[in-house]
Amino acid sequence: MKPMWLALAVLAGLGAAVDAHAVGRLIDVNVIDRDTGMQLPVIRFHGQYYVVGEPGHRYRVDLQNQRDARLLGVVSVDGVNAISGDTAQWSQPGYVLDTYRHFSVLGWRKSEQQVADFLFTDLGHSYAALTGRPDNVGVIGIAVFRERITIEQEDAYKAEPQPQAVVRERLQSAPKVAQAMPAPAPMSQAMPAPSVEAQVAETQAAPMRQRARADAGGPLGTGHGEREDSVVRTVDFQRASDTPDEVVTIYYDTRARLVARGILPPAPIHTPQAFPGHYAPDP
Repeated sequence: MKPMWLALAVLAGLGAAVDAHAVGRLIDVNVIDRDTGMQLPVIRFHGQYYVVGEPGHRYRVDLQNQRDARLLGVVSVDGVNAISGDTAQWSQPGYVLDTYRHFSVLGWRKSEQQVADFLFTDLGHSYAALTGRPDNVGVIGIAVFRERITIEQEDAYKAEPQPQAVVRERLQSAPKVAQAMPAPAPMSQAMPAPSVEAQVAETQAAPMRQRARADAGGPLGTGHGEREDSVVRTVDFQRASDTPDEVVTIYYDTRARLVARGILPPAPIHTPQAFPGHYAPDP
């Protein structure tokens, strides 16, 4: 029998723009600018997907399960697992989404209660670069796995006389065993009391964002921002396969750099008019 895989379950419930549609077949993936509230339009170029990030802005990755079964999404940002902080691999922890469930990945997970915000910043201040892994900055990835339901489980459910709808519901909620979170990266230590945490975040957030804007001439990366609440719980998830059923990849960078690479067209140049009006109005 294959081992049970540790995962997190959500509590709660030529280039052309792709009209802000989500990317993905099993799990729809959207990138949202949290400072403007806008869904970042997806640009398709030579078979790859891109979004424009604004330096200094927080963002989130929205996941929407499109299937009538639980799915696991292993989230990678800049080549780093967003839960464990390890260099990303398919076999690592991810987020379990129940049937048609939506979840927003707000940042780097620090515990079952909190994350450190995703923040568009320059490469040098990205979390990946600060931890010695700058080579894959500028990409978001989701490896999607279907769940394996054992023959024993199926036989047990089929043996019980009940409506088909109930059987389907039972199959979707296969037995879950709560376990402790794996030991996070050394950076994850005992957190201050919420009131102190709020004060620290308030004093550090502004300089962090200003620095991200000021140094954003080069490639864009994802910083390790202020902490906030994002509650999950730990469950087991048995993957149907060792390889993902789908891998969603979205690249991101500043508008200027995407224009320079030919992925986005340059902004139209405004030509001043010598005689735009008739009379001189009051200033």
